[in-house]
Amino acid sequence: MSNLEQQMTALNDEVARMNAHWFMRSNASTGRMLWFTFLRGLAFGLGSVVGATILVSLLVYSLSSIDFVPVLGEWAAEVIRVIEGQRGTE
Repeated sequence: MSNLEQQMTALNDEVARMNAHWFMRSNASTGRMLWFTFLRGLAFGLGSVVGATILVSLLVYSLSSIDFVPVLGEWAAEVIRVIEGQRGTE
């Protein structure tokens, strides 16, 4: 067997192994691929909302504790007043 034949055999084996992989099998069907993409989008959206909520709440909490810097303290107090005003109107 020549070197080229060995390489072709190895390439055929690798392609067969790749085609048997779960990712290739799961994307063989358009419906399954759309369902998987839909679930991935839901997870990404939920993670984005939860992450942004946590970051904003930490930011507001840290700004509310800054009273010793006059400019930042006044700005943080205004942000808190606006947020509490929004909460009161809902």
